[in-house]
Amino acid sequence: MTYGPALAAGPPRHQRRGSREPGERFLVRCRNRRASVCPACSRLHAGDTFPPVRAGLLGGKNVPATVHHRPRLFVTLTAPSFGPVHRTGEFCRPRRDGRSCEHGRPLSCGTAHPSDAQVVGQPLCPDCYDYTAHVLWHGHASRLWARFVIDVRRRLSSSVGLAQSRFAQHARLSFARVAEYQRRAAVHIHAVVRLDGPAGPDDEPPVWATTDLLINAVRASARRVRLHTPHSPAVGDLVLRWGEQIDARPLHADGDGPDEDAVAAYVAKYIAKGAGETGAGLDHSLTTWTDIATAAVSTHVRSIMRTCRRLGGLPEYEPLRLRSWTHTLGYRGHILTIAAGIAEYLAMNREITHEEREVSP
Repeated sequence: MTYGPALAAGPPRHQRRGSREPGERFLVRCRNRRASVCPACSRLHAGDTFPPVRAGLLGGKNVPATVHHRPRLFVTLTAPSFGPVHRTGEFCRPRRDGRSCEHGRPLSCGTAHPSDAQVVGQPLCPDCYDYTAHVLWHGHASRLWARFVIDVRRRLSSSVGLAQSRFAQHARLSFARVAEYQRRAAVHIHAVVRLDGPAGPDDEPPVWATTDLLINAVRASARRVRLHTPHSPAVGDLVLRWGEQIDARPLHADGDGPDEDAVAAYVAKYIAKGAGETGAGLDHSLTTWTDIATAAVSTHVRSIMRTCRRLGGLPEYEPLRLRSWTHTLGYRGHILTIAAGIAEYLAMNREITHEEREVSP
């Protein structure tokens, strides 16, 4: 059976025999990005991520050095609150009134938890915690980000009196993003955002494109964007949004902002992190209820996984594939960013990504 054209005649230059290898096996790269699965391959992923992100901030890799003087932000968007959880600090959740929730559990905690305490991130009352909203927010987080990016463009246009449909003729919004699991098992998004001219990195932005204008648009859009979940007879209608904690730091060319190398390294570091490293999930699939019951996770994370399994059986949420992504608590964006969209999210020279096209009007 022939699979292709024959090789050119002549003796082979080099031969490797399995009998000469350790254990008589050839070792090949697994190409897994998670450090908990394969530290060696994860370092390659992080190493491949750092140069293009740094180039998007300082130039290089066919990106002109002039991008160093353009409006650039390091943005962090968080998930909303789904219920009070234990946190680190001088006091966890001090309350003078000593109130309790409807389930009889106290709504206060005066303990000063260390950062590595297992209770950090766990809900004060699991029965009050909105696990359904947590899972559905994870399932829609990528589309919520897409709506956010579209709204930023619209706000930039309206701020300078442009028609929204003509924004692409005057400027281009580029970004690189990565997700991180918090101790409460909810993701938040880190993103590097840059404003270019209509031709991208090779084109200077218009005179109205300032850092302050971009900051105001990012913050306003993060507070404004809403996403409605499909109607469910069992759940009802939910309105999803970003959390109250929004951070947009300018990257200044004169060195007053965060260091570009540190930002690029920060983004690259989370390429290799999986849900399992923060205790917020696992790095392998869970296919049955028994798998969830025996998983080495906290009670809080197990409850999220069970909610994924339960909601994943409802027909209205079937497109979210919650059961397939139970091990990541219903969130798919982190893997999609690295595996399917690295050129779009990290090369920083595309205007509209695949995720945005799914929800663009």
